[in-house]
Amino acid sequence: MPFIANTDEQRRQMLAEIGMTMEGLFSDIPKKLLCGKLNIGEGLAEQEVRGVLAELAAKNSIDLTLFLGGGFYDHFIPAAVYSIVSRSEFYTAYTPYQPEVSQGTLQAIYEYQSMICRLTDMEAANASLYDGGTAMYEAMMMALRITGRNKVIIDTSVNPIYRVMIESYTKNLQIELVQTHCETGQANREQILAKLDDETAAVILQNPNFFGCIDDFSDIAKAAHDKGALLVASCYPISLGILKTPGSMGADIVTGEGQSMGMPMSFGGPYLGFMATRMEYVRKMPGRIVGQTQDRQGKRCFVMTLQAREQHIRREKATSNICSNEALCAMTALVYLALLGKEGLRQTAQLCADKASYAYNRLTAIPGVKPHFKAKWFFNEFVLDLPREAADVIVKLIEKGFAAGFPLSRYYPDMKNCILVCVTEKRTKQQIGMFAEALESVL
Repeated sequence: MPFIANTDEQRRQMLAEIGMTMEGLFSDIPKKLLCGKLNIGEGLAEQEVRGVLAELAAKNSIDLTLFLGGGFYDHFIPAAVYSIVSRSEFYTAYTPYQPEVSQGTLQAIYEYQSMICRLTDMEAANASLYDGGTAMYEAMMMALRITGRNKVIIDTSVNPIYRVMIESYTKNLQIELVQTHCETGQANREQILAKLDDETAAVILQNPNFFGCIDDFSDIAKAAHDKGALLVASCYPISLGILKTPGSMGADIVTGEGQSMGMPMSFGGPYLGFMATRMEYVRKMPGRIVGQTQDRQGKRCFVMTLQAREQHIRREKATSNICSNEALCAMTALVYLALLGKEGLRQTAQLCADKASYAYNRLTAIPGVKPHFKAKWFFNEFVLDLPREAADVIVKLIEKGFAAGFPLSRYYPDMKNCILVCVTEKRTKQQIGMFAEALESVL
C-alpha cells in the first residue's frame, strides 16, 4: 500500500529517505517568489469536504436579477436541451477518428456545421473551437495565411476580452496589429479607410459590437476587398434571427461565441467558438471539418474531411495548434437551434430587441441618466452615462438584488461613468421597472 504524507513531519521523513530536505526541494526557486507556509489545515474526510464546499457555495449570490452581458448572456434554455445532450450516447470521444463506429456523432457535427452556415449565410463551417475569442484569433491567422500579409486592423468596438486574447497570442509574432478607435458607437470608418492599404490582411469587426450597437459593414467589406484584404466579422448568433447576416454584408470569415445557444453562464464555461467561411477558403480553415459522402454501397455517410490529424502536429506549418473542438457544446447549440427553429429564433431575437428598447426608454427617463452614443440602433445591450462612477453604482445595486451591468471603465478608461446594460428575453416588464426604480434610488 502506498505511503501518503499528510503532515509536514511525514513529508520530511519521506524526503529524508531519498536524501532530500524540504528546503532543498525548492532551492531553485528565488526566495522572493516563495510564499512561505500556507495557512491550510489538515486533510478532511470526504463528508467534511462536502460540508465545507457547500458552505462556501452558499456565499455566492445566485438570486440576482441579471442585466449583465458583455459577450455572455442569460437566455432561456428549454428543458429538452439538457434532456437530449445528457444522453449517454453523446458522451463519446470528442474527435471521432473512426467513422465506421462514429456515424451518429459525425452526423450531429455535420448538422451543427450546416446550421452555422445557414445562420451566418456562409458556405462552410468547422466543428467548433474553444470560445469566441480563440475563434477570432484563428480567423485572423487564417486571413494571414490566405493573403500572405501581416497587417491587421481591429476596431475598439470589438469585445475587449477578445482583443486582449489576440494581443496575447500575437505578442511574439511578426504581426502589425492596428487599432481604430470607436467614437460614435459604430466602427470608425474614417480611421479604418485611412489605415487600409496593400499590406492589410484583414479588418476585424463585430456586429452587434461590444456596446450593443448595430452596424452594416458592407461598405467596409468592399473597401477591404478592393485592397485585397479580408473582412473578419464576429457576431452574436441570437441577433441573426432578425439582423442582416455577416455573409450578406460581404464578410469572408465569420466567428462568434456560441454560449447564447443553449449553454448556461456556468461561471465562465465551457463555451463554444463557431467559425464559418466561404468555400474558396475552406482549405485554410483550422479545426475539424465533417463532410457528407457515400460508402461503397451508395449509402449516405459522414467522415472527417479535408484534413488528417497529423496536420495539427506540424508546428508552424499547421493550420492551427489549438485544434480541439467543443463537441458536446456544439451538440448543445445544435439541439437548441433545432428546438427553436427559424421562427422561434426570430421571436427570441425580437423579444431581446423589444425589451432592451423598453428598458432603454425607462432608464434614460431617470434624471441624470443619458445615452452615451447617438446611434439609436442596438440589439439587447446599450451604454448609459450615469451622473457618478458606474462601478460604485453597480456595487450599490448588487445590494438591492440586481447585477446591474458592466462598468466600461475596466477596459475603456475614459468611460468612467458608463455602464453597459443588457436585457434578454428572460427579463420581464416588472423586473425592468424594479431595476429602474432601484437605479433611481441609488442615484
